[in-house]
Parts: sequence; C-alpha cells; structure tokens
Amino acid sequence: MTHDGRTEEAPGRDEVAARGGTHTNQDERTITFLRLGVGLIGILLPLALPLGNWLFAEFRGQSTADFWPASMSGSYYTSTRNLFVGGLCALGVFLICYRFDRRDDRWSTAAGVFALGVALCPTAPRDATTFQATVGVLHLVFASLLLFVLAMFCLFSFRNPSSAQPSRVGWAYLAAGVLILVLLLLAVVAGVTGIGSNWAVRPLYLCEWFSTWAFGAAWTGAACELAAAGGSYGKHPVLPGQTGALTADNPTAQPR
Repeated sequence: MTHDGRTEEAPGRDEVAARGGTHTNQDERTITFLRLGVGLIGILLPLALPLGNWLFAEFRGQSTADFWPASMSGSYYTSTRNLFVGGLCALGVFLICYRFDRRDDRWSTAAGVFALGVALCPTAPRDATTFQATVGVLHLVFASLLLFVLAMFCLFSFRNPSSAQPSRVGWAYLAAGVLILVLLLLAVVAGVTGIGSNWAVRPLYLCEWFSTWAFGAAWTGAACELAAAGGSYGKHPVLPGQTGALTADNPTAQPR
C-alpha cells in the first residue's frame, strides 16, 4: 500500500537478488535504529545544552547565572557548542541514511541536509558583521525547513490510516505534527518581537525545546511501534507503509 492509498505488489528479496538487482527498502531493524537515533537526539538535546553549560561552569568555578542560552542555536556561543553541532550533525547523518520509500527518502535526505546546514551555519551573534548576519539568515532558513519537514513526517508518514495502526497512535502523530508547526510559528513571533527577553528560560528556547521534543517523541514512538512487531514482518519483503506492504484493506498481500 503506497502513501497515496494505491496497492502495489513488490518482488521479494530473494527474487530481486535472483534478477541481479538490489532491494532498496531497508530492513525493519535498521529502520528502527535510525528512527530511535533521530528520536533520542530530539529528546535529549534541549536539556543537554543548558545542563552541559551549568556543569562546565561548575567545574571551572565560574558563574552559572547565564547557563541557559537564549535559544538552542545560541548554544553555539557557549560551552556546549561542540555538543550542539555534533548532535545536529548526527541527526543529519541519521536522516540522510534513513530509507523507507521514495517519498520518505526524499524528505529524510532534505531534512538531513537542513540539519547539517543548521549545524554548519551558526546563528548571528550580537554585533554581527555583515557576513555573520548573512550566515545567520541561512541558519534560520535551514532550521525552519528542518522542523517543517519533520512535521510532515508526523502528519503524513508515520500516520497510516489504511493499516491496523490504533487510532490513538495516529492521533498522537497528528498532534505532534501540528504542535511542531504551531511552535515554529510562535518561535518566529518570539524571535521577531523579543518577547520574554528577561525570562530565565526565554520563549524562543521554549518553542524550540517543545517542538524538538515533539518530533523526538514521534520518531521514538515510530521506532517502538515497529520494534513492538517483534520481527513479525521478517518473512515479508517490505514493511507497513512501504510499497507492497500488508494493510487492513489487503491483509493477504504477498510478494510476487
């Protein structure tokens, strides 16, 4: 069953190998690990950045007054710069390596490139030069596109109404996708207006934090959903959502 609802059979792995070809779909274990990697980065990074700043300040005997950055991107100019850049680079690699079907492959590759763009194009510092300001604009564009594509995964990829997926799971993915888009809009408003600039944890960081948690929870949930199958898809050449997968409408689909 394809994402647009069309049913299409796919040749099995043995048959593809016999033809001298390659099966482009990843196995469920690889997909599970990649989804889990993306999810854990999304869940852990927002808390690891301020916690790392606090620990660095404590160990160095410095003041911990400003351990919480104004934004996640602002961590580039703190003690956790390497953690921020490294986490985003790892996220980019996981996304680029992720393979599921043609549409998801394009989305994940684009999201991976955007994640690397966020990591390699730092946000503009205070009193930025013209060059730094230009790079900062690129940073904002890459970050917005990254969150937008990750929201699309929640809304259209992980939700599979044509399968036996419980409705509550589909609603959870829907809520995560909508939340990412709403928080992305609020982050733009907070960044433009500077509202809450005197807060200990600024609204911009909160928007980034919870949107990152939303996609992290969705990708972790998608990994757990696949792992919960316990290898029940191992004898079938494709997984739910991929071309030729078993669905509620076509429970007896078999590879040719």
